[in-house]
Amino acid sequence: MSLVEQALSYVRAISPYQPGKPITELAREMGIPVEKIVKLASNENPLGMSPMAKRAVEAAINGIERYPDQFDLIKAVAERCGVAQNQVVLGNGSNDVLDLIARVFLAPGRSAVFAQHAFAVYPLATLSTGAELISTPAKNYGHDLNAMRAAIRPDTRIVWIANPNNPTGNFLPYPEVRAFLETVPPDVVIVLDEAYNDYLAPAERVDTAAWIKDFPNLVVTRTFSKIFGLAGLRVGYAIASAEVADLMNRVRQPFNVNNLAIAAAVAALDDHQFVAESYELNRRGMAQLLAGLKRLGLEHIPSHGNFVTFKVPGAAEVNQKLLKQGVIVRPIAGYGLPDWLRVTIGTEPDNARFLEALEKAL
Repeated sequence: MSLVEQALSYVRAISPYQPGKPITELAREMGIPVEKIVKLASNENPLGMSPMAKRAVEAAINGIERYPDQFDLIKAVAERCGVAQNQVVLGNGSNDVLDLIARVFLAPGRSAVFAQHAFAVYPLATLSTGAELISTPAKNYGHDLNAMRAAIRPDTRIVWIANPNNPTGNFLPYPEVRAFLETVPPDVVIVLDEAYNDYLAPAERVDTAAWIKDFPNLVVTRTFSKIFGLAGLRVGYAIASAEVADLMNRVRQPFNVNNLAIAAAVAALDDHQFVAESYELNRRGMAQLLAGLKRLGLEHIPSHGNFVTFKVPGAAEVNQKLLKQGVIVRPIAGYGLPDWLRVTIGTEPDNARFLEALEKAL
């Protein structure tokens, strides 16, 4: 028996996560200068990082020889979310805390429920523990909460919900989410992934962290990778009951968030002007892209994030034609959507560049 065959069978069966193509990779492949490439594939903030966060990173370099102290960021997140500090778990990006939740509650002989077309990390986190993954059919490309409730079995320990969902952009009104929580057995953990909640219109937002006192089985996860522009520093967090947070911290690596990320995230939480500018840029960019897609006669899924998923004939071929023009978007065939592409909302010139390249590709 080979060494690879000695690995756990359920690990060998996992399909690796496929990230958006880096700019440098396309430059190597196509011979296109880096500065002439537009990347609209990974839902990054086109304004870059928060200026306050950048200054904080520069100052924090002087202490880089020291191991991280998470206290300041835990305190800042707890104050922002109105929870106790012992309810906060930090992660190396929100993907890290999703993995921590799976490691605490899943194992062979247990199951987790997620929706068709939902974030790829849910299957990865589930299958890496040897648990069974239960996929429910999508409803208008998003979560069908009734189907997800019906799929819960006696051995189910986690239900994964992304709101808004990636890669489709669908949004579940929060009254529907709360009604769902009221029907779920209390021994099933509901993970509410809110990576894109900062892009929601103010009228759509709800303080879901406050729900935890009523639903101790609720875990809310968020990230600094999107509107705060810190994707490269990898920092996210979970809000949970003190008991669940304690369990997650038992399996968390001791220094899973580095000094620079901690300093940047603390500062970013206070950079309200940057967040407001990012939100407004996204709102205008969404309108620009939707107008362009409409002009080209292309169907799209209504999005509540910082991206738009659109249907295009011959999506794989169109994607290759975009790459040859130096424009990177995200193919999502791996999400069961082979005829669709996802494009991140960029700056006005980047959006215009994409639409021009798309028209040529068509």
